[in-house]
Amino acid sequence: MQDDISGWNEWNAHFKGIEEISSPSELHGLLTGIVCVTQAPTTDEWSQILNTLNVPALTAEALQSLTDEADDVSHALSDDELDYLPMLPDDTHVLEERVTALADWCAGVVLGFGLACGRIRGDEQELIEHLQEVAAVEFEDSDNDEEGEESYLELYEFVRLIPVSLSIGRTKTPVAESSLLQNFHAKSRNQDTAVDPQTVVEMFTPHRPS
Repeated sequence: MQDDISGWNEWNAHFKGIEEISSPSELHGLLTGIVCVTQAPTTDEWSQILNTLNVPALTAEALQSLTDEADDVSHALSDDELDYLPMLPDDTHVLEERVTALADWCAGVVLGFGLACGRIRGDEQELIEHLQEVAAVEFEDSDNDEEGEESYLELYEFVRLIPVSLSIGRTKTPVAESSLLQNFHAKSRNQDTAVDPQTVVEMFTPHRPS
């Protein structure tokens, strides 16, 4: 199955039960958005990043999976082959599940990019808006046909390489120097002026259907 080849089965097994994150695909989007801006986080840095998002501590194996995938994604985003792929379920899954996973992934990219990025370049606002639009896509029963499959593939190809565009031309910031861990370090110092990640979440979160 493609899910085994892509790594989806292992990824899903590690991260499907995290209540604070909509889905494993959203986590992969979050990871992708982060490494559009920063160097690939280490295992310790992932622990700190997830802490700022109030995600419970993960197993060592899950953290290592995050770290390894971030390295792979970082290389894929800088590769001229344009072979970056979102972590999504394959076509053995029902269309609704795949559409929802794609929407989650888009939301994750937007959030990760927003948390890590100190500024948006002039041409990036439109790219972010495209991701937000797909993140807000609602699946309807009438979409479950051949035309719906074609629309899904079009959306997939439309957004798949947006992270490459967000990544190109950037000097990747060390995670410790990015805005990602401001809240973590502020909490560690028991400061009253800690940066609230919810502000960034609200700014960069698409209007998702309820």
